[in-house]
Amino acid sequence: MATVFETRLIGNIGKDAVVKRMERGVIAINFPVAHNKNWRDKRTGEARTKTTWVNCTIWKKEGANMRILDFLKKGALVELLGTPFSKSFVQEDGTMRSEIRLNISKTNILRPAKGDVDLPFDLIDDNACEEDALESGMEDFTLSEEDF
Repeated sequence: MATVFETRLIGNIGKDAVVKRMERGVIAINFPVAHNKNWRDKRTGEARTKTTWVNCTIWKKEGANMRILDFLKKGALVELLGTPFSKSFVQEDGTMRSEIRLNISKTNILRPAKGDVDLPFDLIDDNACEEDALESGMEDFTLSEEDF
């Protein structure tokens, strides 16, 4: 029986997307997305917010349509679908760090960043359906923290 492990994330982009060209004609488009959980403290009545940052990557092949970069700007509200994973590494100061990452299969821009041009009604980057989408999993690629 096949299994599915996908996550849907709606949040605001924290920094403009960065393009990293890798070996074998693969391009990684990296950007962080903030997910805010809001609630009211039952004891104090105070409004509270907890922000979780998710580092997102869209994988493309060299020569692929890169139009999505025009809209992956700080402040844009996005809806993302992808496969989550965690990554742990030791920082230069010796402390251990873990982060949540999401390999994106579908991107929908819900609201462009302030000051951006009007968004076309149909801007959805469905990476899984593009001809140039990566067919195989990422097993063939080894990444280090310098890649991100």
